[in-house]
Amino acid sequence: MRVQKFSDNLAYSCWLGYREIKNKDVLKEYRKAFSCVAVINKTKIPRAALDELKYGIGKMLEKTPRFVDYINGDGIIIGPADSLDMLSSEEINGIGGEGYIIKNDNGRIIISAKTGRGILYGVFSFLRLIQLERPLSSMNVLDNPLNMLRMVNQWDNLDGSIERGYAGRSILYKNNKIVRNKKRVRDYARLLASVGINSIVLNNVNVHYHETRLLTERYLPEVANLAGIFREYGITVFLSVNFASPIELGKLPTADPLNTAVRKWWADTVKEIYRHIPDFGGFLVKADSENRQGPYTYGRNHAEGANMLASALKPFNGIVIWRCFVYNCLQDWRDRATDRASAAYDNFKPLDGKFLENVILQIKNGPMDFQVREPVSPLFGGLQKTNQMLELQITQEYTGQQKHICYLVPQWKEVLDFDTYAKGEGSTVKKIISGRLYPQKYSGIAAVSNIGDDNTWTGHILAQANLYGYGRLAWKPDTDINEITREWIILTFTDHPEVIEIIQSILLNSWRTYENYTSPLGIGWMVNPGSHYGPNIDGYEYSIWGTYHRADCYGIGVDRTIGNGTGFAGQYHKRNAEMYNSIESCPEELLLFFHHVPYNYRLKSGKTLIQHIYDTHFEGVEQAEKFKAQWLLLKDHIDPERFEHVLNRLNIQIKDAIEWRDVVNAYFYRKCGIPDEKGRIIY
Repeated sequence: MRVQKFSDNLAYSCWLGYREIKNKDVLKEYRKAFSCVAVINKTKIPRAALDELKYGIGKMLEKTPRFVDYINGDGIIIGPADSLDMLSSEEINGIGGEGYIIKNDNGRIIISAKTGRGILYGVFSFLRLIQLERPLSSMNVLDNPLNMLRMVNQWDNLDGSIERGYAGRSILYKNNKIVRNKKRVRDYARLLASVGINSIVLNNVNVHYHETRLLTERYLPEVANLAGIFREYGITVFLSVNFASPIELGKLPTADPLNTAVRKWWADTVKEIYRHIPDFGGFLVKADSENRQGPYTYGRNHAEGANMLASALKPFNGIVIWRCFVYNCLQDWRDRATDRASAAYDNFKPLDGKFLENVILQIKNGPMDFQVREPVSPLFGGLQKTNQMLELQITQEYTGQQKHICYLVPQWKEVLDFDTYAKGEGSTVKKIISGRLYPQKYSGIAAVSNIGDDNTWTGHILAQANLYGYGRLAWKPDTDINEITREWIILTFTDHPEVIEIIQSILLNSWRTYENYTSPLGIGWMVNPGSHYGPNIDGYEYSIWGTYHRADCYGIGVDRTIGNGTGFAGQYHKRNAEMYNSIESCPEELLLFFHHVPYNYRLKSGKTLIQHIYDTHFEGVEQAEKFKAQWLLLKDHIDPERFEHVLNRLNIQIKDAIEWRDVVNAYFYRKCGIPDEKGRIIY
């Protein structure tokens, strides 16, 4: 059997570097236990799994295992569950469709599953246990993913650009063509599979001229080639589609979802797609948003638009993922009653239960747009008769654009753990999206990818932790963030205690640090329009997009209360609505999202609001400077290339944090005229 060749470049390898085991006792034990591999019923095992097993063991143990037909003593047995007599019926019954078992059977290690996907996940899990140097006796794992769909959304365009991409150009497209050399595509599929991702949307949700034509014979054979690569790693491909495709491609005068010719055009197009890609997943749709066509264009609602596409896909078991991002909620900044935050709920709540069973509503984690801090969307818990999935953003659009360290796993964990009270206490978001709160035929989690053709994949090596952490949370949302973080550090760098402690401290404090020097208490949006990078306090204050902070000489914040404000707080179930509606009970990290608060208002800390703004912005810079000081302590433990790379990014972060601090503090000082109690320089 061949040994698959993967890159040895540390930055490129991410968490799959498979570092040699240095502990001599562990190495001796592993070499004896894993010297040979017996493959049972090879036809049911993905080639990628066997390649990975041989390569990973060979690198970590510096000894490639022999592949044999049968094992009596020590060794690894890998095979489908229905072919192994060393698994009990109870163990086999406990394995789900994509789950796996790793079992220590009197010294032999069994890796098994019911499907090829499950075996692939089992192999990656087993190799992770080796890199973490787990004792042989503890290698007993039966694991099933909690979420059905675990997806990444590529916002790649065919010209090679990536919308909100901060790590170079697309690895999929160049010059309006699909790339010819697909090695990097295969490497990406491998990275995704290693953390349990099972689906990918290949193109940007904003579907432009060339991307619209991915549905045509010009591109479909090459899309099928991409699908073949991802299929090797258990990943199903989807396409984002232009709702107006019947006009642009079919030369029809309309894209009305109730028009017979339009419905036939989509049915014929879907049939052609499945001729090329029999296991095609379906469509992701952004409609009636940012001036793009949708059912509203024709006086129809979102259910009618989604159901039309779902009907075309249903004969092939395809699904429609319909984004609940209604960005055409335009308003006049003078209008205090209209509230963009309410738009998704207002549009989709009345349609609950009216979507076909192969439609999933993809809901952003918050009601606005991936801000550093915002409340959980009230659609979670508001919808109870409709398939739904959570949408996150790995790419750091509003959180430092992969120049700044901003580890988002703690933020996502808060979202997943949020209690909606939809069916009483314990009605968390993670239960909703996994189909455990009320029945859903399809459900899951999706996130906008943060990768590009940069050698590091993510533009900032520490941003690799966000991609890894997303996959681990998508697989099992209950996983402890400290466990995820520690795993990533050991797999990526080393198990040296000082390295683990320092990098873990940097990562786990980075989200709050970024929040401290940028956006106070949930207000958001104080960025340069367009780029969404750098401080511009009034950048969106008079725009049509409803993204306001409402600062005046008395206070700051948007009144979203039920009685006097926009009423947005009332979209939540009673317990949360009451909590957000009261300035006393509203969580302070979201205070300015829900309330217009005077500058002299006393927070629970005893500080005034304005003093809190001053203090956190000074503290944010100090924390960024501390990150650099901590990182410098690791010079002798991190390879020079990655050490200097992160150090360079930290210098950028400190410089930008100072700019944020001075601009934000100067703005509010000039608004209110209240000086800093500590006498620091505010311009």
